[in-house]
Amino acid sequence: MADVEKGVSKAASDIGDETSSISIQIGQDHLADVVPPHESYEGYHRFDPTATWTAEEERAVVFKTDILLLSWICFMFFGLQLDRGNLSNALTDDFLADLNMTSDDYNDGSSIQLVCFLTAEFPVQMVIKRLGFRRVLPVMVMLWSIVSFAQAWMTGRASFFVTRALIGALEGGFIPGTILFATYFYKSKELAIRLSLFWATLNVARIVSSLLAAGILEMRGTGGKPGWFWLFLIDGLLTFVIGAISFLYLPSSPTNTTSVLVRKPWYTPRQETIMINRLLRDDPSKGLTHIHEAATFRDVLNTWSDSSMWGLYFIGLIAYIPQSPVSSYLSLTLKRLGFDTFQANMLSIPYAALQIICMLLLSKSSDYFGERTWHCFFGEFWSLPLLAALLSLPNGGDDWGRFTISTMIAGYPYFHPIVSAWISENTFDVKKRAITAATYNVIVQIGSVISSQIYRTDDEPYYHRGNKVLISICCLSLAVFVLQRQYLRYLNRQKERKWNAMSHEEQLEYQADREAREKEGNKRLDFRFKY
Repeated sequence: MADVEKGVSKAASDIGDETSSISIQIGQDHLADVVPPHESYEGYHRFDPTATWTAEEERAVVFKTDILLLSWICFMFFGLQLDRGNLSNALTDDFLADLNMTSDDYNDGSSIQLVCFLTAEFPVQMVIKRLGFRRVLPVMVMLWSIVSFAQAWMTGRASFFVTRALIGALEGGFIPGTILFATYFYKSKELAIRLSLFWATLNVARIVSSLLAAGILEMRGTGGKPGWFWLFLIDGLLTFVIGAISFLYLPSSPTNTTSVLVRKPWYTPRQETIMINRLLRDDPSKGLTHIHEAATFRDVLNTWSDSSMWGLYFIGLIAYIPQSPVSSYLSLTLKRLGFDTFQANMLSIPYAALQIICMLLLSKSSDYFGERTWHCFFGEFWSLPLLAALLSLPNGGDDWGRFTISTMIAGYPYFHPIVSAWISENTFDVKKRAITAATYNVIVQIGSVISSQIYRTDDEPYYHRGNKVLISICCLSLAVFVLQRQYLRYLNRQKERKWNAMSHEEQLEYQADREAREKEGNKRLDFRFKY
């Protein structure tokens, strides 16, 4: 590789300054190994097309990033789930009865939260791009932790709806913002497994929160308050501490890693050079804009008009619906089946542990084989026979059988990290990557709104009608995965045909027109969609 890079550097030097931005076509991806970044790029001073390094040096940089950045982002995700999931634990402590609410009120509150969540997605992404990740993300954590803390004083349906709305609005944009932040530190093929660690952290938080809830809810009656009062109080305080430390710790970019708590840079100058050049050779588009360059309304329209993403957006709408009601209602279902508060919380742990294992294995396999579609297909297909089995169970009795099947459904190989990485690597322009991530997450939340209305009061406690709907949506989702794969293969064949029809000189001239290629984004002829 070192010899190839030296040869590329010499060739670019011989051609001269006029064509110094020409992409040299090497490898299966048909994109440049060396594309000079824009001068506004925050890592421009570390760009070096002649730089070489050993595999051990690169592994050391990635490992340091995992320890210093990935671990703390996972901790922030822990805080997200702690405040987002404590409501499910509160349900086992007669929360609905204490507030004179029904399960339909609970569904409506979840819908309100999700609507506010998705409404905030795009504004938050614009704010993040303008003010920076290190400022906005920690402040979001602190703000929603304050609302979570305030939930302890809810008195009825009105206050429940208000707090749901505020938490949704303050959490909106956090996940796509964090994913985009990670793309500035990791190569495309490293992304899926690390995103899966984010969502694995959510499941770890479910386990920890269930353990905490099992103990905290035993405080019912302490100070004349219900157990869920103390649950919201303690969870809110813990999350606020996470947000405050994050504000003092997070870096701005790979070449600006100092902060109030970390006075020395994370990387040596040599490691910064390795970091920047390995990222640009993997994805040249990362060097085309500054990390704080805001996206415009035209960027939004151009992104939404990209038909290559529509299938992935539709996947985000429907693919996670079949499992969501089962997992959301697991604690409540267990309580209705006769398990006490402590048992219901303990029995919600196995599905979270199962999902962590399945998700990490699936994501690792997807990165290893460089394949997305069939891994996601497997993750979705997992639930189909289990939903059929759940539907076929007779009413009454067989509680442990119902628990086992529900646990298997809720613990399915969650492929959301794979789809998120899939969308990121198929979006060439970095600014549009923020928009596609936000768009996808908004659509996922719309799917969550739909899923929150499938299990209804008149269908409880076994939800036969709802499970039939879930089976139908699962089958539709499987078909969409196959159709999206075929469409992306078709687009690649069209590009390949046009590219091969050009002479070598025409290909070089095409790549040298940098301004035109930036406007084309993932439509450029030398870009190939991953599937």
